[in-house]
Amino acid sequence: MKDTKQQFEHVIAICRDLFAKKLHDYGAAWRIMRPSSVTDQIFIKANRIRSIETKGVTMVDEGIRSEFMAIVNYGIIGLIQLELGYAETDDMTEARALELYDQYAKQALELMLAKNHDYDEAWRSMRISSYTDLILMKIYRTKQIEGHDGATLVSEGIDANYMDMINYSVFGLIKLEFGE
Repeated sequence: MKDTKQQFEHVIAICRDLFAKKLHDYGAAWRIMRPSSVTDQIFIKANRIRSIETKGVTMVDEGIRSEFMAIVNYGIIGLIQLELGYAETDDMTEARALELYDQYAKQALELMLAKNHDYDEAWRSMRISSYTDLILMKIYRTKQIEGHDGATLVSEGIDANYMDMINYSVFGLIKLEFGE
């Protein structure tokens, strides 16, 4: 379990570094995105991963690693947008955005550790392509919930689905970074 925590933190640090660099370049321009647009952005990334896995070749010089990183970062953006609502302008400082990033990354780690305890690290026996399929399933669930204006009868909400998408992406990144 200790290795998993360290591997998770290592992968999140890489994702956070990319997030911080893009935040420097673009500011928090993503603040204008409604959660449904964030979900669609995650869909684009997950769909590309599945396409690469299926076709075995890319026409753009970026592989699945960068797409999993994007899902982690957009998942955290989605959680921020759910909490704060979307804005009409880039209304957030870099420091505040990174503070919120760290808050949600910590929550994702805590959720992963709790689930990892209960499931005995079953994710380590799964294929990376299964993470992709699970992320896509979570996206379709999220779109359905968004279609119901966030209301569910018995299911977890949009935030829980974003958390799961983040964690499945981290699992994929851990396997890509550290091997099976």
